[in-house]
Amino acid sequence: MRQRGGWLLWTTLVILGLLCLSVDAGNYINDTRLGPLNRTSNIPKTQDRDDAVKITYPPKQVVLDNGLVQLTFSNPGGQITGIKYHVIDNLLKNKTTQTAYWDVMWRGQLHGFDGKEFKVITEREDQVEVSFISTYNPSFSNDSMIPLTVNKRYIMQRGRSGFYAYVIFQRDEGWPELAINDVRLTFKLNQDQFNYMAVSDTRRRFMPTADDRNLGQQLAYPEAKLLNNATSNPLFHGEVDDKYQYSSDDKNGKVHGWISTKSSVGFWLITPSTEFRAGGPPKQDLTSHVGPTTMCVFSSSHYATEQLCLKFKQGEAWKKVYGPVYVYLNLAGSTRDPTTTLWHDAKQQMHEEVRSWPYNFTRCPDFPVSEQRGSVFGNLQVNDRYINSTSLVPASSAYVGLAAPGEVGSWQTESKGYQFWTRADAKGDFVIKHVRPGNYNLYAWVPGILGDYKYEVEISIKPGSRFELDKLTYSPPRIGPTLWEIGIPDRSAAEFYIPDPYPTLMNKLDNNNHSDASDKFRQYGIWGRYGELYPDHDLVYTVGVSDYRHDWFYAHVTRNTGNVLVGTTWQIQFKLTNMTAPGDYKLRLALASANYAELEVRFNKESKAPLFSTGRIGEDNAIARHGIHGLYWLFDVNVPRSQLHEGNNTLYLTQTRGGNMFVGVMYDYIRLEGPPLR
Repeated sequence: MRQRGGWLLWTTLVILGLLCLSVDAGNYINDTRLGPLNRTSNIPKTQDRDDAVKITYPPKQVVLDNGLVQLTFSNPGGQITGIKYHVIDNLLKNKTTQTAYWDVMWRGQLHGFDGKEFKVITEREDQVEVSFISTYNPSFSNDSMIPLTVNKRYIMQRGRSGFYAYVIFQRDEGWPELAINDVRLTFKLNQDQFNYMAVSDTRRRFMPTADDRNLGQQLAYPEAKLLNNATSNPLFHGEVDDKYQYSSDDKNGKVHGWISTKSSVGFWLITPSTEFRAGGPPKQDLTSHVGPTTMCVFSSSHYATEQLCLKFKQGEAWKKVYGPVYVYLNLAGSTRDPTTTLWHDAKQQMHEEVRSWPYNFTRCPDFPVSEQRGSVFGNLQVNDRYINSTSLVPASSAYVGLAAPGEVGSWQTESKGYQFWTRADAKGDFVIKHVRPGNYNLYAWVPGILGDYKYEVEISIKPGSRFELDKLTYSPPRIGPTLWEIGIPDRSAAEFYIPDPYPTLMNKLDNNNHSDASDKFRQYGIWGRYGELYPDHDLVYTVGVSDYRHDWFYAHVTRNTGNVLVGTTWQIQFKLTNMTAPGDYKLRLALASANYAELEVRFNKESKAPLFSTGRIGEDNAIARHGIHGLYWLFDVNVPRSQLHEGNNTLYLTQTRGGNMFVGVMYDYIRLEGPPLR
């Protein structure tokens, strides 16, 4: 490092990767610096008059007003009690004091932060920034007080139809130990106004109300309700509502929110960067759901494990800035389809915020502006002679990122620091811009290629530094040629068979015909289809005959045998010929998810002791939470040639644990390799 500041499958994956890259690159690479966001639109973004941002102080309140938006806080608590926009006096939920707030999960309960001190950070005609601080003092605190100082900040600018929000968490040396699960910013909106929700192009629809949910029938877990008594709209009757159906990968979930079709007003949370979120780009988090509620989740153990919790030892100091995020309000005016107009405008505003990152207007020494950050340039190639025997292959569309120093793949359970990710181009070239000063390892994974890459040299970023790395080479796990494979190594079970939902347990994810067949995994209860497809025996897959797109169930789940849920054994039947090369074989097992599962491997005799066991693994609960992936697992199983024989063979995959319908695994990719070719 020097400082200057299978062929067909492979070809298909490269082409697909390039297509995906053209769509996703904007999620990671910020190439353009913007000034004021004054784009032309039929939706007002700026005022016609030159009004200053005003701050006033009614009793026990602070009010920010720029003529477009009026924002009211409790003083000094810093709770947002009112958001006035257009004809709506308060966009927030009625008859409740907790309508817009930061909170964490601490000791099994959600814990909010009521400020004790109010400060004006900036007061100019074009911008006002305010702060509400709750300070932990170990000399005057007790065991019921969370050992964390919280500084909630809000910024309003002239002519901007919205406001920015961020928070600074801090712990000093000597403070007690602490463990928190979730870090969130939540808004509960006015149910009389907001009735249409948008999370993505394929998940936007009119929504039931909280009352519809409360009158519904609970299903297998509290979050899932059958709306069998929906009073707000008879069209919702018989649907299933579950907030996890609207989760999104952090790399994709940059804008979501609600629309009032009554007033043609949109309320959007825009998250322009993933640098402050935990778990890397594929981490899934909640977005918006019935309430109407919308939130930005910065850290959570959902779709992961308790490993992703923020845990601090006695005396451990720490500081982190979450955000800023942008709360954007828009108005459709006269249009036949305000929902589409407002959604597309919100997406356009999201792209502008992404291009503006990192913001240069915060008055926070812990949030470095662009000039105070560094960048890393490089090229990543793949060395696998069983893909290309003569040369390296570009790591096309690779995810490349900087995260806290750790082991290979440790970024997916890292939550205390910052992460910076990009996508490589078709040649494997990548650039990671706007990196905060600090020490990092560089990590990567390549769609279509097994495993994780880590650059072993620690990278130290200083303000203004520019690192150009020598050409990097990733040698993925491999001992010999592929004898057979099932799936695509993409850290997801999406390519496998996902059954149709039960007609009586559906969620009409979109009422405007934008739905995507790839979203079928978000439907409630589809895991139960396994028992219907295989009523008398478990899954049997025959290499060369079966097609994983139709014959490999998306989740290896339990079976109900007379009200007892038991583990199941799947079989892979295959033939081996010409077993003349000396040496052992290798089984590669990549899992896209695991939940309280134990997977055992046997060859050719189901009753013998297992050749390999994972032990009890996983807590991501992705099966229940409609996630087609959770945490990624990779196991390399040495298979002595004595376990195999010429001709027909059977691999038994036994998920041993039962007792719960959500115990199981999702496979990402399975490959059997022969001995090395000489």
